[in-house]
Amino acid sequence: MELRLSQFDRYLQTVKNVSDTSRNAYENDVEDFSRYLDERSIRSICDVLPKHVSSYLAKLKEAGKSASTVNRRLASIRAYFSFLSSEGAVRGNPAVSVRAPRIEKRTVEYLTIAEVDELLSKPDDTVLGLRDRALLELLYGAGLRASEAAAANVEDVNLRVGFIACGSSAGKARIVPLGRPAKAALETYLFDSRPSLMAVKDDHVTGDRALFVNYTGERLTRQGIWKILKEYGKGTAFEEKLTPQILRNSFAVHMIQNGADLKSIQELLGSEDLASIKSYLSVAKTHIKDVYDRTHPRA
Repeated sequence: MELRLSQFDRYLQTVKNVSDTSRNAYENDVEDFSRYLDERSIRSICDVLPKHVSSYLAKLKEAGKSASTVNRRLASIRAYFSFLSSEGAVRGNPAVSVRAPRIEKRTVEYLTIAEVDELLSKPDDTVLGLRDRALLELLYGAGLRASEAAAANVEDVNLRVGFIACGSSAGKARIVPLGRPAKAALETYLFDSRPSLMAVKDDHVTGDRALFVNYTGERLTRQGIWKILKEYGKGTAFEEKLTPQILRNSFAVHMIQNGADLKSIQELLGSEDLASIKSYLSVAKTHIKDVYDRTHPRA
């Protein structure tokens, strides 16, 4: 069965604006579904019916897969058939009518403003410290994914106007404003730190355009960003939960707590899943109720 995964990957990039990590997951899910179809002697993608999608999801549940995993597989299949439909390869989407399993609501983890301040105060004024301060300010101040920070290039940052373009390499960039601390940290890094890191770059290294580079001048990877975060989290009360996603959550929750609307948050985060955005609202409502109970004389 021809899957046309390279075309599907471009579709996810340019039409759906899906991150690198999510694209890999989508493609792996589609390949797993294809193997399931092969086992049932379904050789043409045009022969797939809703019952095949439902039976595949049932098999995943029987294998002990969580509801969130099953839901992701369904989302991947739906996206895949949307792509095929847009290409005229199939008529309709057999996964649209299939119901997703209900997922229990999970608590959104985030840092308090005081915890964020503690984290952002940790980098020193060394060459790497200036880089790390700019990185942390950007992850929190712009709500970037680790993959987006790793993929960012110098030309994506406009210090004069104060914004960063995310996903520009995929041809569908979103523009995220930079707050004063993030802008100042990036400016210091770009002029005082990054040139020193690039000065040790060997000829074979291709990090010239990379916004964030490591000590050899190579592009900082997503894994490298995780490692930096874990290092700065050591000894803090939030050490165990500190991840790039937690900073992204903190960005959204703190903005909502200060009056931002859901649509604006959705656009700033570059998220198509409004349900996940609404989860931030539930956290903000709980915070407001706590403030009311603590401060109102008749609470």
